[in-house]
Amino acid sequence: MEVEAATFLYTLAGLMITFAGFSALLLALRPAAGAKLSLLDRYLAKTVMTHIFVLTAGALLPALLALYELQEKWIWRGSGVLFALPMLYLQVTYPRRRRKMVGNGPPLPVFAVFVVLGSVVTLAMLGYVLDGLPYSAAAYITALTIDFFTVVFGFVIALDVIMKQPMEVSERPATH
Repeated sequence: MEVEAATFLYTLAGLMITFAGFSALLLALRPAAGAKLSLLDRYLAKTVMTHIFVLTAGALLPALLALYELQEKWIWRGSGVLFALPMLYLQVTYPRRRRKMVGNGPPLPVFAVFVVLGSVVTLAMLGYVLDGLPYSAAAYITALTIDFFTVVFGFVIALDVIMKQPMEVSERPATH
C-alpha cells in the first residue's frame, strides 16, 4: 500500500539528509583552517543533526506505517503524534538547551522562526491530523516542510554568527 504523496516525502527525506551532510561539511571548514571548534560550533552541529534526523524520520514514517495496511487516517494520526512529540520537545526546549551549552539564548530572528513559528506549525498540524480533518496528509507534509525550512533558516543565521567569530587558532605541535 503506497501512502499519499510518498514521492514527495521520499524527496523531502533525501533533501534533509543532503542538508545534514552539507551543514556538517560547512562546520568542518573552521577546524580545517586550523581554528578551534567553539561551543557554538559544537552545539550547532549537534542541534542540526538531531533536528534533521527527527524530520527525516517524520518524512519516512507514513510510508513505514502504510506497510502495516493501516487506514489512511491512522497513518496520518500516528505519524503526526510520533513526529510532533519529539519535534515539539526539541523546538520548545531549544532556548534553554542553548543557554545551558553556549551561555546565551538564540538571536531574536532564530527564536521567532525556529522556535515560535516551528512550534506553532507543529502543534497546529498535530491538532489538525488528530481531529481527522480533510487533507491531513497535506497538513502533515506542509508542517514537515516548514519545520525543515525553519531548521535551514536557523542554521544560516547561526552560520553567519559563527563566521563572524574570531578564529582561535588551535596549537599545532612544533615540527623540528
